[in-house]
Amino acid sequence: MRPGPAEATNRWRGRALPESEGREELVTLTREHHGPHYRFCCFCYSSVTESTMKSKRKTDHLERTANNFRQEVISPAKVCGITNESETVKRLRLAVTNKDFTFKAGQWVDFFIPEVAVVGGFSICSSPGLLEQEGVLELAVKHTVHPPAHWIHTQCSLDSEVALRVGGNFFFDPQPADSPVNLVLIAGGVGINPLFSILLHVADFHRNQESEENGYKMGTVKLYYSAKNTNELLFKNNIFGLMNEFPGKITCSFHVTQPSSQICEELQPYITEGRISEKELEKHVSKDTLWYICGPPPMIESISKLLENFGVPTDCIYFEKWW
Repeated sequence: MRPGPAEATNRWRGRALPESEGREELVTLTREHHGPHYRFCCFCYSSVTESTMKSKRKTDHLERTANNFRQEVISPAKVCGITNESETVKRLRLAVTNKDFTFKAGQWVDFFIPEVAVVGGFSICSSPGLLEQEGVLELAVKHTVHPPAHWIHTQCSLDSEVALRVGGNFFFDPQPADSPVNLVLIAGGVGINPLFSILLHVADFHRNQESEENGYKMGTVKLYYSAKNTNELLFKNNIFGLMNEFPGKITCSFHVTQPSSQICEELQPYITEGRISEKELEKHVSKDTLWYICGPPPMIESISKLLENFGVPTDCIYFEKWW
């Protein structure tokens, strides 16, 4: 087993963050919950010039995450697998040999490419257990004109060498003595990535419960996953496999908002046309439930407000915005 980070005992409080170079623009808002193993952050971006800080647009990854936790270590990695997760998303498998490299389910990596000046930022979509057992992690990256994503889709190949640094305040990392909780994971589009990592981590807890008497006792997990059409629902086969392996413990509801064709018979029992409804979410409200949300900012803001109206305490709602 790979050792956990030395910082885990103090939850990284009071650590100085590394200075990032090439900063262009950022307004970042973060908020930490003081529970034992849950955090969230929200990013609000504004273009910054000498004359204005008003117009909103996408900013540099290092800028918009400047106030987030980052590990100090930057580790070399080698691409050992590339598959097409969808028409627009490539799934990378990266081998990491540095034994000090660890992450928590839900975190992201700074992605350094030798020939690309811009540093990428991609959520990890695999479980910490896969890294511990096989020394690899996975990313699912959508094709955009952003230089790191463009490189992954046009130039990256097997044995390409990159470097990674783990960061992020959005994760699920329960300890053995913590009380069991149920999770509701709500994903929009490629916001599934960190939540899929959490889902896989939950599956590992369920697998280990029978063999580890003193391990963490995991509750149930419900995933709500919304995308424009079925082609954009990532990890479908993996999620179906988890549902079949852990019936009643892991369940999922897929939603498509702009179906482009007839939904195939195999998917029909799991697919709902239209957005995630208030009624669906309200039935999961309880004092033992935590809510993790990742997707477009309007979706996050709408669902967060809805949950608060249901009486869900704000310290039980965790979200991350990437845009």
